[in-house]
Amino acid sequence: MLDFCVYWILCKLGIPYLVSNVISVHCGIICSFLLNRQYNFKVKDRAKVRFLSFYIIGLIGLAISSGILYLAVDCYHFYEIYAKIITIIVVALLQFVLNKFITFRTKK
Repeated sequence: MLDFCVYWILCKLGIPYLVSNVISVHCGIICSFLLNRQYNFKVKDRAKVRFLSFYIIGLIGLAISSGILYLAVDCYHFYEIYAKIITIIVVALLQFVLNKFITFRTKK
């Protein structure tokens, strides 16, 4: 939600949508790591290593979302806000799965 709100505000301020996406995704990565670590996965050990893994997965998501945004906005002429909603759905699902099995996995 933070990602979308920051993106929406930046776009409304006239910042290009791809630049807005980079900024909003970084805000989302940090917030999402803290919330996932605390509430979803309840894993608090190795915070620096887990954050690095989470951040790398977030950068992969950023690349995918930027690609989808570019295609949707520049090639298919979607409204940039609607295109962001599509990217959030696709990327959030992918990142959740990757983070569950990579970043927040626990040894059994």
